[in-house]
Amino acid sequence: MSSQRLLAWLFVTPALLLLAAFSFWPVLYGSYLSFTDFSLMRETHWVGLDNYVALFNNEMFLTGLRNSFVFLLVVPCTQLAAILLAVLVNNRLPAIRWFRAAFYVPVVTTVSVVGIMWGFMFHEQGALNYVLLRAHLIAAPLGWLSDDTLALLCVMFVSFWRGLGWYMVMYLAALQSLPAEVEEAALLDGANRWQRFWRITFPMLLPTVMICSIMCVLAALKAYQEVDVLTQGGPMNSTFTALYYAYDQGLKHLKLPRGLAASFVVSLSCIGIAAVCLQYLRPRQRT
Repeated sequence: MSSQRLLAWLFVTPALLLLAAFSFWPVLYGSYLSFTDFSLMRETHWVGLDNYVALFNNEMFLTGLRNSFVFLLVVPCTQLAAILLAVLVNNRLPAIRWFRAAFYVPVVTTVSVVGIMWGFMFHEQGALNYVLLRAHLIAAPLGWLSDDTLALLCVMFVSFWRGLGWYMVMYLAALQSLPAEVEEAALLDGANRWQRFWRITFPMLLPTVMICSIMCVLAALKAYQEVDVLTQGGPMNSTFTALYYAYDQGLKHLKLPRGLAASFVVSLSCIGIAAVCLQYLRPRQRT
């Protein structure tokens, strides 16, 4: 092994050790425990797929799994809005830096602050109902977080609002790294703005679209924080997600194997959908 390669491994080794101790080993051991009846009070026994069978016979988990897949509707909305915003803020406009910063603020705001703010906004006597009433768009205040048909949509909107700035910055960085010569050549050939974007800019953005879409899919399937601070799974389990079910079973009710099994199912779903994204969003090489 060359000295340069050895030096590289020396730099990487501390990070690998931390990942092994706090990521890889917990995942492997937790996956093993999901096939047992682990308890702090008694001896652990191997139970095979019993936890998974009980999981898929549990109505609350199935509701959470369905809500997690409904949450995926956030992905195309977030990606489309982020691309449009990135194209907009990529122009030289007055106070454009402040405009970019305004959209990035939610990304660096803690979830607890976001939950408190949107909790006030969605309250029956909150700002949202006040504006809608004054605009005569509704006849009576709506219970945004207390209505089981609206609560999940509200949580999804908060997730969309929090993630929009992050993906906007990703697309903005990609746009600013594209070679200007190609677009200038298309402009000289008479292509309009839409043709330049759809035929030139967007194909070159596809690697970023793939990465951002996978990240957004994983964030949607792992939705937990927004649910916890806004609704705690209610009303009537309408905002229960699969990962929130894992937290509820594993930490609240101390049914750790059941919670780990739910987490394992969520992980497999993440891997499967990420693989689909890689298959269909990966840029194709033209021959």
